[in-house]
Amino acid sequence: CVINLAYSGGLKQVVILDVFLIAAGFMLRILAGTVGVDIAPSHWLLLTGLFLTLFLGFAKRRAEWAAAGDEAGSRRVLAQYGPELLDHMLSVAAAGVVMSYSLYTVSPETIARHGTSHLIYTVPLVLYGIFRYIHLLHHRQRGEDPAAELLLDPHMLFTFLAWLALTLWLIT
Repeated sequence: CVINLAYSGGLKQVVILDVFLIAAGFMLRILAGTVGVDIAPSHWLLLTGLFLTLFLGFAKRRAEWAAAGDEAGSRRVLAQYGPELLDHMLSVAAAGVVMSYSLYTVSPETIARHGTSHLIYTVPLVLYGIFRYIHLLHHRQRGEDPAAELLLDPHMLFTFLAWLALTLWLIT
């Protein structure tokens, strides 16, 4: 509630902080989900969630900036971004997703919890999904709606389903 009030109260106009506030809202949902199912959240998984929400948030800003074209300056926060800045932020966030997820898959806590050291084999699917999303963002002018990208792009959907199937197979 405080995050939403701060965002709506003007912080949505503060470059970079706007995306961090959106990511914070999603992180609270992730934490609530772990509490709801009575599972202690893994630090690596929380870090992966943070980087993923930042990646999707900056991708959304990148898509909005590209869609606005010459009118990007009419929206105050978009005027403070630019394609180069957003591409750098996307690169950092994407690297963070892949590295933190990779470290999650090989952490002793994860191996003990799931009874396998083979979750590392899911990393190429995560990497492909990130690369595919960047491709959609840059070459298809998409990326404003992550859920739509996942469901409407056959590569993204297949990658997610393959990741899910492989993960479930490895932990059961």
